[in-house]
Amino acid sequence: MPKIKILPETLSNKIAAGEVVERPASVVKELLENALDAESTRIIIEVEKGGQSLIQVSDNGVGMPADDALLAIERYATSKISSVADLFSIQTLGFRGEALPSIASVSRFALITRDKFSDAGTQINVAGGKVKSVTEVGAPLGTLVSVKQLFFNTPARKNFLKTVGTEMSHIADTVSRVALGHPEVQFRLVHNNKVVKSWPHVSRHQDRIVDVLGKDVRSDLHAVELNRNGLSISGWIGSPRLTRRTSRGLYVFVNGRFVRDRTIRHGVFAGFAQRLVKGQFPVAVVFIQIPFDQVDVNVHPTKNEVRFVNPQQVHAAVKSAIAQALYEIDRVNWRPANGFRRPESQNASKVAESMTTFSPPGSATPPSRQNKFSYPESSFRQPVADDGQPANINHQPAASSQRHQEQIFDSKGFSALRVVGQLHSTYIVCESDAGLVLIDHHAAHERILFEQLQRRAADQRSAAQKLVVPETLELNFREADILGQMVSDLKAFGLQIEPFGKNTFVIKAVPGLLAGRDLKPMIVEIVEKAAEAGYSPGLKQALDQCLMVMACHGSMRAHQTLTREQIRQLLAQLDECDHPSHCPHGRPTWVRWDLATLQKSFKRVL
Repeated sequence: MPKIKILPETLSNKIAAGEVVERPASVVKELLENALDAESTRIIIEVEKGGQSLIQVSDNGVGMPADDALLAIERYATSKISSVADLFSIQTLGFRGEALPSIASVSRFALITRDKFSDAGTQINVAGGKVKSVTEVGAPLGTLVSVKQLFFNTPARKNFLKTVGTEMSHIADTVSRVALGHPEVQFRLVHNNKVVKSWPHVSRHQDRIVDVLGKDVRSDLHAVELNRNGLSISGWIGSPRLTRRTSRGLYVFVNGRFVRDRTIRHGVFAGFAQRLVKGQFPVAVVFIQIPFDQVDVNVHPTKNEVRFVNPQQVHAAVKSAIAQALYEIDRVNWRPANGFRRPESQNASKVAESMTTFSPPGSATPPSRQNKFSYPESSFRQPVADDGQPANINHQPAASSQRHQEQIFDSKGFSALRVVGQLHSTYIVCESDAGLVLIDHHAAHERILFEQLQRRAADQRSAAQKLVVPETLELNFREADILGQMVSDLKAFGLQIEPFGKNTFVIKAVPGLLAGRDLKPMIVEIVEKAAEAGYSPGLKQALDQCLMVMACHGSMRAHQTLTREQIRQLLAQLDECDHPSHCPHGRPTWVRWDLATLQKSFKRVL
């Protein structure tokens, strides 16, 4: 007697349902995708008891005639593909003939539908996968699907469901994601006869993003756009100052379908590199349009995952699109948006002339911290005037030079700020026409050194300064092994280290930017970071980590009083940076309070 048997249709349907229908939110997702494929412009989702008692989705789409409605609840029946080639070039969101029979096999299911060519609608009632009745009914154009008592015939599956509140939150998230990808469609979500959320159709995609993600993102959305080799990337990202504690603020759509794809997510994170500190996640809504035959959506039954023919190309394009948008964000503009200009009588130059630092009463910087470090001239460059001569850094424009000031604002960023002084010998206090700006001089200098080291390494002109007395460094076996692999890469940065027997190394030269620093702690930290990240010779990510450590150890510290000349040189060098708004570790280099915020804080009339 054969041991292998063909399963009954009811059982095979339940197995298929187990792949597609995990919880009530899975049902909602499948029904919404069918409604969108039916060209609907209005979709209403009604739910009771978190979807365990009722899920009902109605749309105003094209509907189906009676014969198609009957076929729609049969497995492997669909109007959306007709050949093997179609299977690998899918242009729709779902298969009505796949989702419906799976859902109907584990619920009490009803389908009411009518197309524009039919005078009456068709109603089909199914219980546990068995058709109970087919009748002709009066119905508007479109489709209504009712799913009652989900998992009534599979109690084991029902036991895995969570509380009503939890299941309802999953449904709300599902509807939100679908609504985010289709701003042209009106959605309404109702739970226990109460409207939970209504998304009206909008003409601008960013309006739907604000509606879904919250009003706090409205002023901080920046467009992303790139077209490359038939690949189109668009969307909106929040600035690095708008972050989340998890990756739930990242939404990715491929050909209109919400997906969870590691390649794209990693591309987004790579685009945000050096702008977010550890534990922060970006806010981004990314839409990718790619030829249908270049992506496989059948990786998973729920179609939440995709596979690209050329994932490296997609990753590079996403990273490039995000990085370019962030580059534009980094181009600071201190001029207020409303064109307001500060009255001349409030010119901060008079204040700046009379003070170098200031602190609240009783909080003066201890003398022992003042000028604790001296920094080599190589780490600062004197600003140069338009005529090529060294600029007079103490010069402040006359009050009447309004036009000259406007030209400065047009051509410069940080150099255009009016320096007031220092706060606690840590933050540079500046004034702009838009308000107040504080700059963290350690983070700013760290960014400057990082990019200088990067450029010199890329140009292979990292001038090394030989040590008069070479320093020796002893490591444990693992650290010594890693440093031994790094010697060649570090030499490109101007850091010359040679083996000196067993686990000992000798440091013979350092980049000129790092002259006079304590080298041993810096080398040890470089090795530790490389070990943590998994070092591989020539790997850019690992090399950038090395540069971050070098920049951190080489930069000026907090609680150091700077001269006015050093401040001006620091601001000028920030203007030369490609990414001046964040240190290499992702911390912001500056924060700003606009005049409206300050006036509101002091209860002044706006």
